[in-house]
Amino acid sequence: MKAAKSENRLIKLDSISPDELQTLFEKGKRGNLLCPACHSPVKLYLGIHEEPHFYHAAPNVPVCNTLKWESSPSAPPAETAEYREQNGFRIPISRTITEEKPVQQNFLTSKEVSGSPDFEKRLVKPSTIDSPYFNELARCGVILDSQQLTAASTIEGPLLVLSGAGSGKTRVLTVRTAFMLTEKRIDPRNIMLVTFTAKAAAEMKQRLLSYPGITPMIASQLVSGTFHSIFYKILIFHQPDQWQRDRLLKWEWERLKILKNAGREIGLDEKEFAYDQALQQIGLWKNSLRFPKDIKPKDDFETSCLSLYKSYEDYKTQTDRYDFDDMLVGCYLLFHDYPELLAKYQERFHYFLVDEFQDINAVQYELIKLLSAHSQNVCVVGDDDQSIYSFRGSDPSYILHFEGDFPRAKVIKLTENYRSSHKIVSTANRMIKRNKQRRVKAMKAQHDNGNPPVLFYPYDEEIEATMIVTDIQEKIRQGAQPGDFAILYRTHSMSRAIFERLAASSLPFVIERDAESFYDRKIVKGMLAYMRLALDPEDPKPVSSILSSLFLKQSALQEMKAQTILQDCDFINAFSHVKTGHAFQEKKLKTLPEKIRSLSGLSPSVAIEFIEKDLGFNDYVKKRGDEGNEDKGSDDIRDLKVAARRFETISAFIEHADHMAAMVKEVKQLSKHFQDAIQLTTIHRSKGLEYKSVYLLSAVDGSLPHDFSLEAYRKGETAPLEEERRLMYVAATRAKQELYISVPQTRRGKTAHPSRFLNL
Repeated sequence: MKAAKSENRLIKLDSISPDELQTLFEKGKRGNLLCPACHSPVKLYLGIHEEPHFYHAAPNVPVCNTLKWESSPSAPPAETAEYREQNGFRIPISRTITEEKPVQQNFLTSKEVSGSPDFEKRLVKPSTIDSPYFNELARCGVILDSQQLTAASTIEGPLLVLSGAGSGKTRVLTVRTAFMLTEKRIDPRNIMLVTFTAKAAAEMKQRLLSYPGITPMIASQLVSGTFHSIFYKILIFHQPDQWQRDRLLKWEWERLKILKNAGREIGLDEKEFAYDQALQQIGLWKNSLRFPKDIKPKDDFETSCLSLYKSYEDYKTQTDRYDFDDMLVGCYLLFHDYPELLAKYQERFHYFLVDEFQDINAVQYELIKLLSAHSQNVCVVGDDDQSIYSFRGSDPSYILHFEGDFPRAKVIKLTENYRSSHKIVSTANRMIKRNKQRRVKAMKAQHDNGNPPVLFYPYDEEIEATMIVTDIQEKIRQGAQPGDFAILYRTHSMSRAIFERLAASSLPFVIERDAESFYDRKIVKGMLAYMRLALDPEDPKPVSSILSSLFLKQSALQEMKAQTILQDCDFINAFSHVKTGHAFQEKKLKTLPEKIRSLSGLSPSVAIEFIEKDLGFNDYVKKRGDEGNEDKGSDDIRDLKVAARRFETISAFIEHADHMAAMVKEVKQLSKHFQDAIQLTTIHRSKGLEYKSVYLLSAVDGSLPHDFSLEAYRKGETAPLEEERRLMYVAATRAKQELYISVPQTRRGKTAHPSRFLNL
């Protein structure tokens, strides 16, 4: 059904602009669309597998003659809009005196990714190696393919196991460890098994205990854990006074407080400078073993970070405090300062097994090299195609150049994928092979129980979210479980629309605990503050967020509070009484009250444009800079404009923003109680996980790959772009049976171009 009535206006889908689809969808949900033939309520379908169409809202409505009506010559023509929306303004459309042609809807149908070779089933046969233990494992149902078996049975000398996505690396590591403990009779106290998360360490211990011959006593003697837990134990054993637990700067807010105190001494505004990004930059330098004396700043942001880095380290020295990064750096320095102590540990540990080797950073790599210098029995398992943590110091070159540091190294490739269907694996292979800096390998799927990956083309972020939720609802009605689904995105800021759509549904979903509400982002809060003050001039809370955008110090708030009493005025008028000592700035502040009051009568979209241009917010965003953030302030403004289009009044938009901010907190609280829920997560956080169905948001240039990598590429740097391609590869290989890749036609209000990574 291609027509419906809204407020006595006939709407035909082939005569409207695609940016009207979301508005029509929501009108249908509210019961404001009617069938033109039988006048019963209808809704608009926006999904992935079918084109948009109207359908009767009630399931038991008698069949009406809609199709006959639509094809009838007597059916009235659709009314065309007398205006169009542009940048939040309603602009009249000029009319011709000749016959008008209907506006063709710019809706692209979804398509399957083609080009995969035919699937060839390869059976994995039980182990045939002459080993009692491997044969016993096979009888217990623990079957290894030939590649896994070779990796698990190669014990002496350096070994690099290239474990592609879904290739069973955990099984290889745990079976190899069990083989060493049982058949090879290696003392568990001589083995160090290093993981990157406590969860992975616990999982490996549990897996080990399920194998024959491994008792809790044996497993407990194995030195296993994360890098931090293992090396912190070494520090606290040898230098207990220096590394007491109560001296740890455990919480991020503690570390940020130290930086902010140091920042005030060099004139950094707490409201303007990105201290969280500075903390991350300091951590990156430390994990790369770059100390203040080694750093040459590249820009003003790094110059500020370096000053904070020096002050931060000085503070810890003076107060005998330390942070998590110091656990590794401290142990590295301990071994360098006390070579006889290093020699004892080199004698103690004969075998090293390192999981997720592609995620290793400089200090972790150097520690393993130091300890294994004598034995050279290092087994590392990883996949350079999944190295996606450069912002934490990880570097795929440690895998690419492994034989340089360990000349006798043997390299084994695990290329059987037991997770994803054949067409998903084939698509991922074609995607990642375009990277130049990688170990050549091609994964092969062990099953073809799934569908080809699907590309779908929503008009914008709002329709993208609606299409995904519709598709999930359809699948759940057909018997799927909420926990079968994951929605992945490049950055948290991209999750705004899908979060709002899920929050309005009855579907259970969870988000990461460190995810913030879009409406709590600094730039967004600053813009909303103007609208809040326009609605409630007596409220001092929005003023704090407005001051920074006017280049006023927070101390001005106290002056304004005083002026509201002395001048008997509200906070809007109080701006005109602020004294800054700069005539130009004071003149500008005197014009502010009238402008702020005018906001209350505007639509949210027009109000944002007004704040950005007439109130000078755009100047603030430009001068503030990006300060190391991936997401620019100007991007936040464009995202806010997209969100605002759905609302007619500022009060409705503010109410929505407050509700969504509260919902984020509520969902995070409830997440721990959900055992079966849709996962909303960044691609980075999804690594190592798997889902039956995966939806990847916004596969367009500027999003994935991210803008910063494209800027670097234009300057001749290829590494950031290659990491972005690895990110998409990781996202694709999380899917077991279904992979949906969204390619919006517009992003942040501008025409978008499909990700270059989709040129397979």
